[in-house]
Amino acid sequence: MKSPCNRIPLVQNGTVDIECGSTTNNATRQKDVAFAVTTFVEEVRIAVKANSGISKIADLNGRSVATTTGTTSVQTLRKNERATGVDFKEVFGKDHADSFLLLESGRADAFVMDGSLLAGLIAKSKNPADYKIVGEVLSVEPIAIMIRKDDPAFKTAVDNSIKAMIKSGEIAKLYDKWLMQPIPPANAKVGLPMSDNLKAALANPNDKPAEEYAKK
Repeated sequence: MKSPCNRIPLVQNGTVDIECGSTTNNATRQKDVAFAVTTFVEEVRIAVKANSGISKIADLNGRSVATTTGTTSVQTLRKNERATGVDFKEVFGKDHADSFLLLESGRADAFVMDGSLLAGLIAKSKNPADYKIVGEVLSVEPIAIMIRKDDPAFKTAVDNSIKAMIKSGEIAKLYDKWLMQPIPPANAKVGLPMSDNLKAALANPNDKPAEEYAKK
């Protein structure tokens, strides 16, 4: 079983040929490994109670914001130019479920995290209609399959396989199945429409790192 800590060494030393997790393609990692064309684009967003009156970063002034210990989402929020002069208090959850509980119980006014995680937690909550995902996109991270560096033939084979799935519409169908339709056994629906960034990545398959998205 791999952990996020050892996934890069295991690809580098040949123990693993293909790492298919929630790995962000960034410039630092590209020095050690290669990435196939992007298959998902994650966007950090803000989850709030639907009746909170919060719709943008500026509305967080004087509020409490939940974040999960060991994650970078609130640092990303603080660095955002729209957060200049916005004074909010951080409250920490030990994991994502705990952070969502802070929002659910009213101990936090907002929870800042990857949009897909927020949507999943909302879908599994007692009353999904009580919550919404709002605000500006705080950061954009391309998620891709990680492979060994300096093996162009292998990268071409992996890329071509993914491009064929994009062209046939299979990736769009998978996205719809897992993110837009009810998922057994609880039949919870994540309800996270495909973002413009992901649509663009699928329309023009590429292995651009996260830093390229930040330049926009």
